[in-house]
Amino acid sequence: MKFVSIPANPVPENGLAGVVKTPDGVSLRFGRWEPPPGRKGTVVILQGRAEFIEKYFETVRDLRARGFAVATFDWRGQGLSDRALSDRRKGYVRNFAQYAMDLDTIMEQVVLPDCPPPYFVLGHSMGGAIAIRACHDGRRWFDRVVLSAPMLALPPRRFAGMAGPMARIMRMVGRGSAYVPGSGDYEPAGPEDFIGNVLTSDPVRFARNTAIVVEEPDLALGAPTIAWADSALRQMHDFREPSYPAHIRQPMLLVAAGYDQVVYTPAIEDFGMYLLAGRHLILPGSRHEILQEQDQFRAQFWAAFDAFVPGTPRY
Repeated sequence: MKFVSIPANPVPENGLAGVVKTPDGVSLRFGRWEPPPGRKGTVVILQGRAEFIEKYFETVRDLRARGFAVATFDWRGQGLSDRALSDRRKGYVRNFAQYAMDLDTIMEQVVLPDCPPPYFVLGHSMGGAIAIRACHDGRRWFDRVVLSAPMLALPPRRFAGMAGPMARIMRMVGRGSAYVPGSGDYEPAGPEDFIGNVLTSDPVRFARNTAIVVEEPDLALGAPTIAWADSALRQMHDFREPSYPAHIRQPMLLVAAGYDQVVYTPAIEDFGMYLLAGRHLILPGSRHEILQEQDQFRAQFWAAFDAFVPGTPRY
């Protein structure tokens, strides 16, 4: 298995790419990087929907500069991990328990055997939702958890209350592998697509991430399927219960984007209020992908990370 390298996004030094298999036979591509000499501790990066390892090369460098080893991987159905459908552009998962299996597999086969403790997690969007679920369900791997714009709820929209029942009905009639209504296959992004995008206000990082997919089209992923949407909505419904965050024991930092049009920032605030050992922070003006944002937003994120995660060097 390989990393995809382009001049604007070279592979960080001291990295290893590989593949592991889940108990249900899915091949997951992973990457791990050694820590700098004399340092200990590992940060596990959990990506969002439609993301891939290469998108986080800059974040890998940021973490290694702070003295951490890094491990990350492509969830099933995206990146260069196995995809369940013949049309590999369809974003599909049967349920979020499959993502939990992916995380268990990476921890048991990659992180615990080969990466130095203590362990921390940095999760974005969907990856943040999966990290929260793992902590709630009793996984005790991580000493501390930092989440960027976690997918706890979607912004209110007209007829949003009908989305869950409609998704369940469509799955019942065999439409689970169809794209969600009103969306479709992946279309390559160009410079003109930067205007009005909801992910980042940084044109250079937007162009970099687009160029990676141009270099390796197999990384591309289109819109979610009905099955993915139904699974995500069910998980987000669970998050709404006040007792859900109250069952989480690990210290958790939630960093929300003030101008997020992908997930619902007020839901992140509410969730943070019920955490037993949690904090939440809002970055005014930032769009959804905080780690792909302008330096002014990324600097605020890393300042919060450095204050929260033990062992981070003081600059």
